Amino acid sequence: MKKETILVIGANGQVGTALLPELQAVYGNDHVIASDLHLPKEERELFLQLDATQATDIASVVKKYKVTQIYHLAAVLSAKAEANPVWAWELNMKTMLNVLEVAREQALAKVFIPSSIAVFGKDAPKNNTPQDVNLNPSTVYGVSKVAAEKWFSYYHERYQTDVRSLRYPGVISHQSMPGGGTTDYAVDIFHKAIAGEAYTCFLSQDTMLPMIYIEDALRATIELMEAPAAQISVRSAYNLAGLSFTPAALLASIREHYPDFVCHFKPDFRQEIANSWPRSIDDAVAKADWGWQPAYDLPRLTADMFLHLAAKYQTAAKQ
Repeated sequence: MKKETILVIGANGQVGTALLPELQAVYGNDHVIASDLHLPKEERELFLQLDATQATDIASVVKKYKVTQIYHLAAVLSAKAEANPVWAWELNMKTMLNVLEVAREQALAKVFIPSSIAVFGKDAPKNNTPQDVNLNPSTVYGVSKVAAEKWFSYYHERYQTDVRSLRYPGVISHQSMPGGGTTDYAVDIFHKAIAGEAYTCFLSQDTMLPMIYIEDALRATIELMEAPAAQISVRSAYNLAGLSFTPAALLASIREHYPDFVCHFKPDFRQEIANSWPRSIDDAVAKADWGWQPAYDLPRLTADMFLHLAAKYQTAAKQ
C-alpha cells in the first residue's frame, strides 16, 4: 500500500465508478475518498457529497483528509453539453479550475483530469490522428477540453503543478450506464442485446470511431499517474488508443453471442459530432514515454462485457 490519499471527484460517473475499486486496491480503502454532487444509491465507505463548483468545499476536504492526489472526473459530456452549451462550459471550466487552484494552494503531489478525442476537429487527420495537431473542435465539450489542456500546461509551467491527462476515446464499460456521450451507443447496445430487446443506433453503421474498454482505460490512467515525472513529456494530454470499430462491426461481434439480436440504424444530431472526430488515434508518444499497451480487441471486449452484464442482470433478478 502506498502512502497517498486520493480524492475522486465525479465518482458516480462511468469512469469514476470503475476506477474506485482499482485505486482502493492500490492505496487501501481508507485512503481513497469518493465524492460526487449526489450520494450513490448504495452505501459506500468514505463517500462525500461534494459540489466541485465550490473551491472552498474541495479545499476543506483536502485539508481534513490530508489528500495528496485528486482525480477530477466530473464533466458534462459531448451530446448532453450541446443541449445547453453555456451551462456546460461554465460547469466544466469552473470545476476544473477549482481543482487546479486547490492543487496549487495545497501543493498536492499529482492531479489527474481527463481530456477527450473531442478536442480534435475537421483540421485533424482522421486516421492515426497524431499527438500534435491543430485542435479545432466542433462541440462545446471539445472546446472546454482544449481550454483545459492549455490550463494543464500553464499550471505545470507556472506553478510546477503535476497535472496529468489522457485524451480518452469512447469508453465502453459494464459498471455503469451511459452518461450523455456520442459514443454511448457502444454501451447501450450491450444492455439491449442481453435483455432481448431491439436497439436503434443513433449513428450510421459505417461510423468508425476510436474506443477503449474500461479495463484498458483504468490501467492507462493508473499507469500514467504511477509513472515518474521525468517520463512525462506531454503536459497537455496524451493521445490514448484502444481499438477502432464501426457500429456494424460491433453488431457482428454481438451476434456471435446473440445471433437473433436486432439493431436498426437511425442517425440523429450525434452523427454530426461523430463525423468531426478521428477514426483512429496514434498514441505512440504514450507508448514511448510510459509503456502504454492496450490489451482488449473487439472479440475479447464483447465477451467480457457479456460476462459481467449477465452476472449483473442475474443478481438484479434475484433481488
